[in-house]
Amino acid sequence: MGRIVLKDIRKSYGAVDVLKGIDLDIREGELVVFVGPSGCGKSTLLRMIAGLDRPTSGAIEIDGADVTQRSAADRGLAMVFQSYALYPHMTVRANMAFGLQNTRMPKAEIDARIAEAARMLEIEPLLDRRPGQLSGGQRQRVAIGRAIVRRPTAFLLDEPLSNLDAELRVSMRAELSALHDRLKATMIHVTHDQVEAMTMADRIVVLRSGKVEQVDTPLNLYNRPGNLFVAGFIGAPGMNLWAGSAAPGGFAVQGGPVLPVAAPAGAATVGLRPQHLVLDPVGPMAAKVALVEALGAESVIHAGLDGGAPLLAVLPGQPGLVRGDTVRLGFDPAHLHWFDAQGLRIGG
Repeated sequence: MGRIVLKDIRKSYGAVDVLKGIDLDIREGELVVFVGPSGCGKSTLLRMIAGLDRPTSGAIEIDGADVTQRSAADRGLAMVFQSYALYPHMTVRANMAFGLQNTRMPKAEIDARIAEAARMLEIEPLLDRRPGQLSGGQRQRVAIGRAIVRRPTAFLLDEPLSNLDAELRVSMRAELSALHDRLKATMIHVTHDQVEAMTMADRIVVLRSGKVEQVDTPLNLYNRPGNLFVAGFIGAPGMNLWAGSAAPGGFAVQGGPVLPVAAPAGAATVGLRPQHLVLDPVGPMAAKVALVEALGAESVIHAGLDGGAPLLAVLPGQPGLVRGDTVRLGFDPAHLHWFDAQGLRIGG
């Protein structure tokens, strides 16, 4: 169990429309990630599902039952917050038991559930400590454990890793993915981190200004973005997007060269990921280097095309380029993305 269906969910605060008609079907056992820029509505949407706020209109169904007007406590969901929200005066064991005790569950059952969750999350040695004695990663495990013991219909995760340092985020990402595989439970994860979304999700929901831009698997979003916003948002660094038009010999980029490729009818923008550019002494694109981010295994090149259009290239290794160098770049035309004047993808 754990299918969640949203039907035309709208939320307004006075004259401000925050959610503008969200339709979404989250399948049982899926790990779905909501991503989008700040203010896009992803946390508001999660709060609607959790029952912490009510939509202005629309319906929320969980396993076929309309729960739109039900309280958070009656929805059978468990939420993990960014701030952990642990009781500082209680031990880890007491934090995990608290919600179950309020339901008058027998002590033996509570103890069994805590032991199972502690073993799963490898926090058994921490059960008698208090939150102040734990690291950030340990506290996040406890917060997740408190959700697990409830055996909810679905888990709602509101940026649960954002307070952790970079190294710990990587390990916790892997742990959450492994946990999802073990529990086979529905999970909805809100994050602003694209890497989290790409590495964890079965499907990603890309939101902008209260609307769903695209819902798809991580690789489909990366390989076949449905519009200019998704193309520019998914992927780091972002896709090169150049406006232009068909011209004799190819596609003329505004502020750049004529690319020797056959542009589809109606093409108004061409996209190319930085990772798909290569150094090529006879390549069609000449660019002047403005900045080199040397990362060791790869180098991110910020440059400008003849005519002024900006260009980003991610080159393997350490090509030895410096500010002011002029380079020529090539690409495989199969890696080009085409968009029409409305910003919609052309072709499959």
